[in-house]
Amino acid sequence: NKDIIQSPAPTSESTKAKTEPEKPAAQPWKFLGSNQQKILIIVNYSNAVHLPDEELSFLTSMLAACKLSLGDVAIVNRNNYKDVLYKELLTHFQSKIVFLFGVEPAEFGLPVSFPHFQVQSLANSTYLYTPALEERHKDTLLKSKLWVSLRSIFGI
Repeated sequence: NKDIIQSPAPTSESTKAKTEPEKPAAQPWKFLGSNQQKILIIVNYSNAVHLPDEELSFLTSMLAACKLSLGDVAIVNRNNYKDVLYKELLTHFQSKIVFLFGVEPAEFGLPVSFPHFQVQSLANSTYLYTPALEERHKDTLLKSKLWVSLRSIFGI
């Protein structure tokens, strides 16, 4: 009886799963995006799988201003991987650019510390550490400081 009930459902479900390129079955990491440009975005939210919708909307518009999309990046919520340090993430995602939104360089495991909005090169990757995305509501200068840093990184 169980075989008869279960047989048709997995067939239609597995067909649907094959058409979804975003979440391969073998992927052990929870991330948002396709990582085509090897840009890693680290956020830290205990109340969301990746990040809240409002912050995702801002991030998407920020990426669009840089002529990028979610397909170009991998967004990883540090809250899901508190004990994972930068080397493991960089190895897995092969990141060339890393944005730390509200995650301090030391907390990420980096051997150097640097201030907000300073573009920092280290071990063949470029880093940018900024306040958390929701902080832009409290300080109107944050968006312009972020934009200056992004223009420097992407040459726009």
